[in-house]
Amino acid sequence: MTDDIFASGILTGQHALITGGGSGINFRIAQRFAAQGAKVSIIGRSLEKSQAAARDIEQGGGQAEGFSADVREFGMIATAVEDACARFGDLDIVVAGAAGNFVAEAAGMSANGFKTVIDIDLLGTYNTLRAAYARLRRPGASLLAISAVQSMMPTAGQAHVCAAKAGIDMLVRCLSVEWGAEGIRCNAIAPGPVAGTEGMVRLAPEGDASMARILEGIPMQRYASRDEIADLALFLVSGAASYINGTCISIDGGQSNLGSLPFGAMLQESLHRSRNEETSVVTA
Repeated sequence: MTDDIFASGILTGQHALITGGGSGINFRIAQRFAAQGAKVSIIGRSLEKSQAAARDIEQGGGQAEGFSADVREFGMIATAVEDACARFGDLDIVVAGAAGNFVAEAAGMSANGFKTVIDIDLLGTYNTLRAAYARLRRPGASLLAISAVQSMMPTAGQAHVCAAKAGIDMLVRCLSVEWGAEGIRCNAIAPGPVAGTEGMVRLAPEGDASMARILEGIPMQRYASRDEIADLALFLVSGAASYINGTCISIDGGQSNLGSLPFGAMLQESLHRSRNEETSVVTA
């Protein structure tokens, strides 16, 4: 899909703030919003990375600015929101996309490792949406959280992510109830495996046996593209979705209908290989 499936300039004059927008699917969302006329504020821990992403958008004819904040720290994200609004005005769209992940079985995961993902994904989503609340144009503001299919599929090696993403889904539903009367919509999208992202390249390089294992659990037998994720994000923040509030839409090719067994089995195999490799190195 391309931008021409939507009316041209449907976000013209709107200000969209995106956390984690310096790379991956969040960057593609930022590009899509800018191509549709939005002024885009990109927030990430690395100011250099955020500014580089903004320059890329500007070179393509869009308006963008990069800012730095750690979403785990409310004060930092609140300051970044104020700086972004000083640049582009109050907010029409907020995408809470910052996330962290690693593969680890629960019995071998440290409490700090579990907490880190909860803090980045769940607390970071809350901090972002809460910090943006005071600067939202209402009625009409749209909030979007990036969840994942792990929020509804218990998955081996992903207990921390499953818990964080499930929390995001419920947070979105609660905010839709509390803020809906003000004309603020709050939704989430739950991608399955997305081609070309850093996480999937690490977990299952193209052509690798691990990729085949993952595809066994996807009825459409392919990964999503970043464009497809951006298309859904654009739809949900646009006027075409003006009565959609408090929902999480899966975009996973039907993966969540089959369950997590193929993906979980692949992760467990990866963990076992890693442990064997580590043992071999130590023994040698």
